[in-house]
Amino acid sequence: MKKVNRRKMQDTSSHNVWRSYSDMMSGLLLLFVLIMAVCLMQAQKNYTEKLAEQAKQLQTQNALDLSQTQLDEQASQLASQQTTLDEQAAALIALQSTLDEQAKQLSQKEKDLAASQTQLDEQNALLASQEEELEARDQALAASQAKLDEQNALMTQQQARIDQIIGVKADLIASLNEEFKTNQINVDIDYQTGAIVLDSSVLFELNESELTQEGQAILAQILPVYCKVLLSEEYEPYLAEVIVDGYTDTQGDYITNLSLSQRRAYAVAEYLVYSEDSFLTAQESSILREKLTANGRSMSNPILDANGQVDMDASRRVEIKFRLKDEEMMSELQQIIQETKISSETAETP
Repeated sequence: MKKVNRRKMQDTSSHNVWRSYSDMMSGLLLLFVLIMAVCLMQAQKNYTEKLAEQAKQLQTQNALDLSQTQLDEQASQLASQQTTLDEQAAALIALQSTLDEQAKQLSQKEKDLAASQTQLDEQNALLASQEEELEARDQALAASQAKLDEQNALMTQQQARIDQIIGVKADLIASLNEEFKTNQINVDIDYQTGAIVLDSSVLFELNESELTQEGQAILAQILPVYCKVLLSEEYEPYLAEVIVDGYTDTQGDYITNLSLSQRRAYAVAEYLVYSEDSFLTAQESSILREKLTANGRSMSNPILDANGQVDMDASRRVEIKFRLKDEEMMSELQQIIQETKISSETAETP
C-alpha cells in the first residue's frame, strides 16, 4: 500500500513537475509570444514610424530637391541678374563718366555763357553808347542838312549870278574877237581871261621903257578897238578894272626886272590915257582913269617853249586884260561851292 502510495506520490510528483514544466513552458511560450507580439507591434510601430519618417524624409527630400531646383533656378536667375547688374553697373559707370563729362562741358558752357553774357552786356552798353552817338549825329546831320539846304538855296542864287558873269565875260571876249576881225586886226585873245599879249621887243628897245614908233602904231591900232568894246554901254557896267601888266625874261635880278616891267606897263597905260589923238570920249577917258591899273611883274610867270624851257623872247611881254566887277566874288563863290559839295558828300556818308 505504501508502495502504491509512494508510486502514486511519485507519479503525482512527476506529473506535477511536468505540469509545472509545461505550465512554465507555456508561460514562457506565452511570454515569448507576448514578447514577440510586443516586438512585432513595436517593430510594426517602428516600421510604420520609419515608413512615415521615410515618407516624410522623401517628402522632405522631394521638397529639398524642388527647393534645390528652385535654388538652382534662382541661382541661375541671380547669376543672370548679377550679369545684368554687372552690365548695368558698367553702363552706369559709363553713364556716370558721360554725365561727368557732360557736367564738365556744361560747366564750361556756363563759363562760356557767362563770358558771352559779359561780352553781350559790354556790346549792349557799347551799342547804347553808339545809339546815343548816332542820335547826336542824326541831330547834327539834321542841323547840317538844314544848313546845307540854306547853302544850296544860296548856291542856286550864286550859281545864277556866276552864270551871268561867265556869260557876260564870254560875250565880251566874243565881241572883242568880232570887233578885231571887223577891223582886220590880227590879235590873239585869251579865251579864258580876255587878255591880249603884246611883244615887248616890238614896243620897246632892249632894256628900254620908252615906246618905239612901231610900238605906238601897234597900240594906236589895237587899244581903240579894245577899249571901245570894254567901255561900251553893254559891258561897262560890269567892268571893274582894266589892267596893264609888264613882264621881263628871267635874265638879270628880280628888282631890276621889276623896275623895268613897271616902267613898261606904265608907258602903255600912259599912252592909253594921254594919247594926243585920243580915241576916247571925255566920259570914256574919265571911266578909264578910274579903272586903269599898271603893274610890273618882273620875271614872274615866264613863257615856256615846247621843251619846257623858258622862251626869253615870249616872256618879254605886256599883257592888257580886264576884270569884271564880280570876278573876285565869282572865284570865292566857286571855292565856296566846291567846299559845299565836299561838305555835302561828307554829310551824305554816315
